[in-house]
Amino acid sequence: MSIDRRAEARNVLGSALQPCSYDPLTGWYRDGCCHSDEHDTGSHLVCVRVTVGFLNFQMERGNDLITPRPELRFRGLKPGDRWCVCALRWREAWLEGCAPPVVLEATHERATELVPLEWLRASTPDPVG
Repeated sequence: MSIDRRAEARNVLGSALQPCSYDPLTGWYRDGCCHSDEHDTGSHLVCVRVTVGFLNFQMERGNDLITPRPELRFRGLKPGDRWCVCALRWREAWLEGCAPPVVLEATHERATELVPLEWLRASTPDPVG
């Protein structure tokens, strides 16, 4: 994705996509933002603040987000970290009652192709609009 296309990215609220996290550095491009391209089969578009419940839920399903993987520039997540997660993984957690809170300003608008906006809004600490 070019710099110009990143600048044009929109969030689920319809405004400019805000960064999700620089520490830990997240995103498909590891640039802090939840945007991707056609090579991102997981659609890492939802910015969340991870919880113990979500981390454990992912671990149970073979998606270890806790163990550091330095070779992948991944330090491992801890509760409270903000991270770009796969839209369908977040949806799965929502259906099981353990979805982490969403940061709407940093969640890419394309996430709503896979997850209803109402669900994303309902999972924010302070629902927006």
